[in-house]
Amino acid sequence: MARVGIVRLATRGSPLALRQTELVADLLQLAHPGLEVETVVVRTRGDRDAETPLDRIGGQGVFVTEVEAAVADGRAHAAVHSAKDLPSVMPGHLALAAVPPRADVRDGLVGCTLTGLPAGGLIATGSARRRAQLAYLRPDLVFTSLRGNMARRVATGEEGSVAAVVVAVAAMDRLGWRDRLTDVLDPVDLLPQAGQGAIAVQCRADDEATRSLLVPVDHEPSHRAVRTERAVLAALGGSCTAPFGAWAEAVDGGGVHVTGMVASGDGRLLVRLAAEGDDPEGTGAALARALLDGGGAAIEAFAADAAGGP
Repeated sequence: MARVGIVRLATRGSPLALRQTELVADLLQLAHPGLEVETVVVRTRGDRDAETPLDRIGGQGVFVTEVEAAVADGRAHAAVHSAKDLPSVMPGHLALAAVPPRADVRDGLVGCTLTGLPAGGLIATGSARRRAQLAYLRPDLVFTSLRGNMARRVATGEEGSVAAVVVAVAAMDRLGWRDRLTDVLDPVDLLPQAGQGAIAVQCRADDEATRSLLVPVDHEPSHRAVRTERAVLAALGGSCTAPFGAWAEAVDGGGVHVTGMVASGDGRLLVRLAAEGDDPEGTGAALARALLDGGGAAIEAFAADAAGGP
């Protein structure tokens, strides 16, 4: 339990993660004048291996597990994550206590505009979701994997070794680098990842003192949207290995509007649907079922055939 006057926040050590933790600390101190906030930096599996594609070292969770452990074992009172890094199923001893006001959900390019990409242009991204949607828009594009911190990725786009690098606009904004973007992509063209642009703050489910401290940090419409997207992720995650995205917006009266996408890995097939409802989890799960019914199974079968699978 957090003692009066101090709260420790666990985070990764990347410049972006530290900046996001600073934003949460600022909100805490604004709500609780005199509160001291300490940062507990944790090195994750994803940080230790900055070269292997994420889907080969565990996908979602590789930037989260060790940070969550710092909260579970008492080194920190709360953990600060990029919401898109959270696995769809959260450990039972932890709670998603706060989602601060969400930043820009969109993806952007560094190096070239979407319309200016040359024929056969080389795009650097480690995201299957981004690759599939860009390939659907431009089947001529060629892709190469790129991992590492934001500085490395942005520099790769600017140095000209690839036509463009795909990045999250929210990350560029938080680092003060928005002027280095060459294009911001419409979600109609590139649907975001579930949780993109949002910060997630976890604490122990039984730590009422810390949960109370975090109440003013939470932005209910942003939290509602993230809950919906995570419900899509959870419902798809157990039965669909194809690239997918989800983006929800809170609507008046407590409801949500959510759009989801599932595609074949090469982008030759893509299904995109939307739903609206009053229950975030129920609406997200219903959209996931509709995506699977509307083409998810066919997309996975297509991908298996293309790869010579069964």
